[in-house]
Amino acid sequence: MELMSLVITSIIFFFFFLHCLELYRKRRMPPGPAGLPIIGNLLDIGENPHASLAKLSKKHGPLMTIRLGSVTTVVASTPDAAREILQCNDIACSGRTIRDAVTAMNDHDAALIWIKPNQEWRTLRKALNICLTQKQKLDTLSSLRQNVVGAMLEFLRESGQNNKAVDIGKLAFAVALNQMSNTILSHNVTSYDSDDIGGFKTRVKTVMEVDGKFNIADIFPLLKPLDPQNIRRQAKEAYSWLDTLIEGFISKRLKYRESKLPRFGDMLDLLLDYNQDHEADFKLKHVKTFLVDMFLGGTETNSNTTEWVMTELLLNPHIFSRVREEVSATVGKDGKIQEAKILELPYLQAVIKESMRLHLPVPLLVPHKAETEIKLGNYIVPKNTQILVNAWAIARDPRYWDNPLMFNPERFLGNEVDYKGQHFEFLPFGSGRRICPGIPLALRVVSFMVASFVYHFDWRLPHAREEMDMNVIFGLTLIRATPLVATPIPVKYVI
Repeated sequence: MELMSLVITSIIFFFFFLHCLELYRKRRMPPGPAGLPIIGNLLDIGENPHASLAKLSKKHGPLMTIRLGSVTTVVASTPDAAREILQCNDIACSGRTIRDAVTAMNDHDAALIWIKPNQEWRTLRKALNICLTQKQKLDTLSSLRQNVVGAMLEFLRESGQNNKAVDIGKLAFAVALNQMSNTILSHNVTSYDSDDIGGFKTRVKTVMEVDGKFNIADIFPLLKPLDPQNIRRQAKEAYSWLDTLIEGFISKRLKYRESKLPRFGDMLDLLLDYNQDHEADFKLKHVKTFLVDMFLGGTETNSNTTEWVMTELLLNPHIFSRVREEVSATVGKDGKIQEAKILELPYLQAVIKESMRLHLPVPLLVPHKAETEIKLGNYIVPKNTQILVNAWAIARDPRYWDNPLMFNPERFLGNEVDYKGQHFEFLPFGSGRRICPGIPLALRVVSFMVASFVYHFDWRLPHAREEMDMNVIFGLTLIRATPLVATPIPVKYVI
């Protein structure tokens, strides 16, 4: 009897100890809303998590702990908090939380965006730098992208002559897709009058939506085998389609190279060269995941950014005119815009930065994960905790931006704030070792499109500017809820 009492007492004491340990751990973490049993703070997160989290942070602080089901997450909502994570604790916070939808991608564990920053990751970053992001490589392939824009201009002139309105977002997607495919493959993969853009748009949008969508299987891992919302199934169809397509491109190019025909000299050739020279570390599966990531990240985000820039320009005619004047001053006698020159236009670049600030391509940076127990400020964050940086909240914080909801490109003139992740009040591409590696190409694609839209055309909206719908749909990216549609009016003479 005494032995039984001792056992029961020991068990009670053990669970009491664990409970106290958990309470102590929670006290050491950043504060946050209490939440409910089992579901945690799910009811606090609406259709636009970036906005909901920004609102919660005003009450609970720049570093905040929330619980979504069984997943504990620390959210950073100020530049100082972001710096603490992305710079001061860059290595310790460089892990990734892999969403269930992402696992539908074949070889996702070989994709640069998802793997841990280990030796394999360093090899991939090196390959990308050598094969694409160096300025010399981008300059070499610029003529291919210029040809894509030339074809787009012909399409717009014909649309204007027929008084036909154009879906600017869909057109920007097709241009970004063809610019990306020309950089990678040296040829177009779609036409500008295609409704589904060869199937690309459907699959890319599916991936962006499901990868960023609330998935109950992510917060209750026991439900993953059931896939209760069919999210993994949708992702699998889209990823499999892209995988099959990209594998076909690679197989065709390998056969072409075996025949000893002249090289294309594009990104695919360079990646295959790198594969041959570093086959032990850089395999064909890495080539494939590279191309899948480039088509996903280089089309949706670039086209969304271009659509938002054009939205703001059409809402602000005086800014539109100033951009046109600046671009016109750099155009040669042949009437062509040079890709390299537009990167040096301060006002155009200020307009793009300001649009990205208000309409961030990725409002919540791709989730990080604590690789070890870390100290953030006065708090302790346990290993494997998910970490979110709310770049959207940071970019609209009135403590760091004057009139933050106003579109004002002048705020970026005469200062050094840029995209490179060193100014933590402005993080459209992230920061630290996980910063987006495709920044140089993205800036060229977006700048070239916007400059061409503004220089060659006036645009007539189907409604008054005051009636513009600015609502958004949340996913991995923020897209316009209502497509931007306008009629291009060719400009014959620009003064």
